[in-house]
Amino acid sequence: MNKTADFDSVTQCLTNHDMVVDGAEIHGMMCGMLCGGMSLSEQQWLEVLQDTMNQGQTLDKPVAECLQNLFNQTCQQLVDGQFGLVLLLPDDSSPINDRGLALINWVQGFMAGFGLYQQKLSNCSDDVREVLEDFSDIARMEEPMNDDEESEQALFEVIEYVKISSLLCFNELGQSLLDDQQDTPSVH
Repeated sequence: MNKTADFDSVTQCLTNHDMVVDGAEIHGMMCGMLCGGMSLSEQQWLEVLQDTMNQGQTLDKPVAECLQNLFNQTCQQLVDGQFGLVLLLPDDSSPINDRGLALINWVQGFMAGFGLYQQKLSNCSDDVREVLEDFSDIARMEEPMNDDEESEQALFEVIEYVKISSLLCFNELGQSLLDDQQDTPSVH
């Protein structure tokens, strides 16, 4: 099962296994952990998701496989360096308020995941702190949006901002594959 993970397939997998989160929130949390400094090769992330998203219960095998696929895809997008990160949100044909709510869930997940790995904001640049303040504002958005061109454009711009800002956090605090390989002892 190595097809590209998308919002509908991940959310359906979670729903089928009685999980009360959507794909956006889980993906946001993964991205937050990685952007906050979690190693790309760390395998604890699945346990963290079990604890936070599934009351500590072991995830059913199809869910674990689905999330492993999503995790691998996310790592690949983050290290790609081509602004390749794709937020796991409903596609553009979904109602605008569904996409807006998913974005809020994504940002809340990101902040939760980021906080697990980056407790000291004093270690972060002003840019990263500003991103987290903005994300906090986005996470509190509640207004239903009008289904018009102006709202579509505004939502598009916020999604792009969240994507670029996440990459900024990853570039500052995330670990590259090279960092991961430096953990292994080397012979000089």
